[in-house]
Amino acid sequence: MNQDPFCSFLIRAKQHTYASGQGYTTSSRPNSHDLSYTEGNLTYIDTYLGGFHFIGEEAVWKSDVPIWGMNYYGKMLVDEVPQGFGEFLKEALLQSPAEAPYRGPGQHRSDSFVYHCEWKGSLERFEGWEEIMYQDASIYRLVFHGGEIRD
Repeated sequence: MNQDPFCSFLIRAKQHTYASGQGYTTSSRPNSHDLSYTEGNLTYIDTYLGGFHFIGEEAVWKSDVPIWGMNYYGKMLVDEVPQGFGEFLKEALLQSPAEAPYRGPGQHRSDSFVYHCEWKGSLERFEGWEEIMYQDASIYRLVFHGGEIRD
């Protein structure tokens, strides 16, 4: 897997789907939320179930052959979502770093929100988690893992 062009594509795909607020595509499963981005022979699809507590998968195909994927599970840790949470999460996800284009940056702050993400591994095999604090209290957490797909 050539990492530089792939990482660039993956970051663009993430920036043009959920983080951008782009509309959803046709559901691939009952009640799923699906987003997709295509560039040349590469296609990225993010599909998830739920909202307050959710599970999902991102995958990339090259010429219709799956080459990379990531699974994730996230949930709110509070009963009421603070105003501005969704916008803050998308703002953090738009800053996905080239060295680890899985979720957002290691840390991002805005007003009373703090985003933190840790990971280990490489595009071929990785795992990590992210958390959002609001007024110094943990309100959201997500775990993710994934890597290269080969037949």
